[in-house]
Amino acid sequence: MLRDTFDTVAERYDRARPRYPRPLVDELARTSDLGPAGRVLEIAPGTGQLTVPLAEFGCRLTAVELGPSMAAVARRNLRAFPRADVEVADFELWEPPAEPFDLAVIATAYHWLDPGTRVARAARVLRPGGTFAVVTTHHVAGGTQEFFDRMQRCYERWDPATPPGFRSPTEDETATDTGEFERSAYFEDVTVWRGAQEITYTTDEYLDVVLTYSNHLAMDEPSRQGLLACLRELLETRHGGRVTKRYFHELITATRTGA
Repeated sequence: MLRDTFDTVAERYDRARPRYPRPLVDELARTSDLGPAGRVLEIAPGTGQLTVPLAEFGCRLTAVELGPSMAAVARRNLRAFPRADVEVADFELWEPPAEPFDLAVIATAYHWLDPGTRVARAARVLRPGGTFAVVTTHHVAGGTQEFFDRMQRCYERWDPATPPGFRSPTEDETATDTGEFERSAYFEDVTVWRGAQEITYTTDEYLDVVLTYSNHLAMDEPSRQGLLACLRELLETRHGGRVTKRYFHELITATRTGA
C-alpha cells in the first residue's frame, strides 16, 4: 500500500516535512482545553511533526504509528517528554485502552483511514465531550508559482498519471467538506480553522520534500530519477536554486456527543 512507503524514508521525512504553524497548534490547544490533566491520542503521528508541540503542553500522550522506523524517530524526538508514548500499530486494528481520551487528533493522514469506519473509530476512543481533531495540509497556488506552473511539463513527461494541464488549486478549491462530521450521530459542534504558511527551499531541500510523497516513492526508479533531474534543472536554470511553496492547513474539530 502507498501508506507503507513512508517508513522507508523515516529520516528524510523527519528532516524535510514541514512543521505545523504555531497558530494552528495554539488553536487546537484552546479548542480542546489541552493541559497536563489531558489524555491525548495521536493517530499516525509520523515522526512527530505535531506530536512534539502537543507534548510540550504536558499532557499524557499516546501516539499510534503504523511504521516502526517512523515510530523510532518519533520516540527519539519525544525523549524529553516522559509522558509521551509511541506504539507501533495500525490504528484501524488497534485495541484502545479502557479509559477514554480527551482528545484524538490526526494530522495530514486522515485520508489514509477507511471512510466507512473512521468516524466511528475515532468516537470509540473519546469520552463524551472529548474533541476529535483532523488537520489537513494542501499544496496551493502561491509562492514561486512560475516554478509550479513550469514543473508540470516534468510530471507530464515522467509520470503518466499526471492530469494534462494540471494547475495548483486555490485555497477555496481545497476546503474540506465537513459533512462527514456534521451528519454523524457521534459528533457535534464542528468548527474549522484555516491558515497558510510559505516555506522557501533550496533545490536539494525541495527535492528532499518531493521524495517523502508516497506517489513519488512508488514510481519506478528510472521515472523517479528522470523527474528529479528535470525538477533540478528547472530550479537551477530558471529559479536560482530556490523555490517558495505555499501550504494551506485546516484544523477541523468536533465534540463527542454523549450518545
